[in-house]
Amino acid sequence: MDDEFEEFVRARTPALLRSAYLLTGDQHLAEDLVQTALARTHGAWRRLERAGNADAYTRKVMYHLQVRRWQRRRFTETTLDRAAGRASPAGASPDDRVDLRRALLRLAPRQRAVIVLRFFEDRSEAETAALLGCSVGTIKSQTARGLVRLRALLAEPTNQETNRT
Repeated sequence: MDDEFEEFVRARTPALLRSAYLLTGDQHLAEDLVQTALARTHGAWRRLERAGNADAYTRKVMYHLQVRRWQRRRFTETTLDRAAGRASPAGASPDDRVDLRRALLRLAPRQRAVIVLRFFEDRSEAETAALLGCSVGTIKSQTARGLVRLRALLAEPTNQETNRT
């Protein structure tokens, strides 16, 4: 059983870390979030392994932990300068990635979770609703509002652009 769990952790940790980073905006917080979610998954491993849904369980735990963190205290924007040195996806400059992360951090917690699940994790509305424990209608409205807010935030001039002019 422990060998199977170790294999699961090795295989899924990179993807879990990417999602956690998008949710938290900080590498260290993302690592803590993934570690806590994996610890809870290990506790339920026998039950999950048979059903084959360990990945879904781990992600659901991770999202719920983060939503609770947002509810306990107001999430503050963190410095993302460290992210500028990371490799960019095709077609996106490092500056674009930093701007997107900053904008994501300024969204309301529920909107951020919905946007990450729907567009970065490519989840359906039904899957997202199940993960967050709400209705599909809520997911639709939070997606719409989140995208409007994200577009507005990305359209705002940054301090760097203001200083250039």
